[in-house]
Amino acid sequence: MLVVNRVRDADEGIARANALPYALGGSVFAKRRGLELARRMRSGMTAVNSVLSFAAMPSLPYGGVGDSGFGRMSGEDGLREFARSKAITVRRAPSLLPIWTFKRDPDTTARRVMAIVRLLHGRSRLPQPPSAATRFRR
Repeated sequence: MLVVNRVRDADEGIARANALPYALGGSVFAKRRGLELARRMRSGMTAVNSVLSFAAMPSLPYGGVGDSGFGRMSGEDGLREFARSKAITVRRAPSLLPIWTFKRDPDTTARRVMAIVRLLHGRSRLPQPPSAATRFRR
């Protein structure tokens, strides 16, 4: 089934198309501004001056947005749909600061933080705020 609605201008057409809950694919027919209008359409795929040309290109991702479903098939995005990313870390040395445990001593942790600050920033102590006498001097 194909539905054709008259609209005042391209902006109204895009607004009406984007208001629909389904957005698998769409087409824009235009002499000018076709690419601009296609970019503004909320759809999984959009063809300019064509119908379903995106389905003939297996390197492009194929899939919808909104109530048209989720996910992609074909192209790099389609391959990612069948993959699952997973992060693995391996502890190679004890941490300098025992911040991920309840076995930490607040005094020891504070001393280690200050040692790391001195190592990174080369200061033997934290800077002090200016005194009242030097604050108002010009």
